[in-house]
Amino acid sequence: MQFKVKGKIIYLDKKIDSLDFFVKEFVSVLDKLNIDYVIISGYIAILFGRSRNTEDVDFFINRLSLEKFTLVWRTLIQKYECLNTKDFNDAYDYLVNGSGLRFSREGEYIPNIELKFVKTSLDIFCLNNKLIIEVNQEYRINTSVLELQIAFKLYLGSDKDLEDARHLWIFFRKYLNMEEIIHFCNELKVKVEVIDRIVR
Repeated sequence: MQFKVKGKIIYLDKKIDSLDFFVKEFVSVLDKLNIDYVIISGYIAILFGRSRNTEDVDFFINRLSLEKFTLVWRTLIQKYECLNTKDFNDAYDYLVNGSGLRFSREGEYIPNIELKFVKTSLDIFCLNNKLIIEVNQEYRINTSVLELQIAFKLYLGSDKDLEDARHLWIFFRKYLNMEEIIHFCNELKVKVEVIDRIVR
């Protein structure tokens, strides 16, 4: 795996696997619908070589009007199965009430996409200040900036999340802004000793 960092774009050369292809397909649908999105959480570490399995890939999108969501829903269910509900109104209520909708290929439960509306100021920051990953000069995806991703993983604090944070820290150490990591950790009230465990 090789990569180059140029500003807010990372050019990544890697062998894509079935999970990468699943994400690529889903992103292509969102792009066609002109839906602004950002991928967060565990898939980012996996994309950059962290060796672990995941059941879902987490996406934030802006809150959509009912009219816009109608188009998105009708398009997605032509290709994917919603694991939460088959009912359009229930699906919209899930998102409006802060829950995620899960989409998988028909008859498959893993992997799945968890789609959520942004809620908090950090969610909105994440969507508005995304990092672009160009994979194999073939396609692009939008992810959380790495400093926020690392801080969020430290905030979650499970062994798996801490290892994700550690992997990203080691992989991108010379490109990361430590002040930003500390800032986001403070926003999320991450304890100093947790930060020290990872970024040492």
